[in-house]
Amino acid sequence: MTTSTPNTPGIGAIKVVGIPVNDQDRALEFYSGRLGFTLQTDAPLPGSEARWIMLTSGAGASIALVKASIDTPAGVETGIRFHTDDADSTHAALLSRGVKVGEVLRWPGVPAMFQVFDGDGNRFEIVE
Repeated sequence: MTTSTPNTPGIGAIKVVGIPVNDQDRALEFYSGRLGFTLQTDAPLPGSEARWIMLTSGAGASIALVKASIDTPAGVETGIRFHTDDADSTHAALLSRGVKVGEVLRWPGVPAMFQVFDGDGNRFEIVE
């Protein structure tokens, strides 16, 4: 629990990271069906055609599939870095599910990692 004090605003851990998508239904299928995230919330946003869709990984990372707009376009490098214990097996598992992934990159002193691309061209990395 994080509380505010006169010297701090009470900001805590990152709860959820938004990923802009053009088609929320297609993105929901990708992130739940192919990546294995679990749906937590799917609720309409009042006064909008968009929905609040939040998913979580088995390790507790949460993402929100937010409707893309002029201010938040889809098809971006998200800056998100998810963790895996084994980059090679995760890479192979995603390939077998038809997920577009980059090659596993390895540099001295740096953990193995690779890019993942969703249907809107958003990119994030999976890091060992």
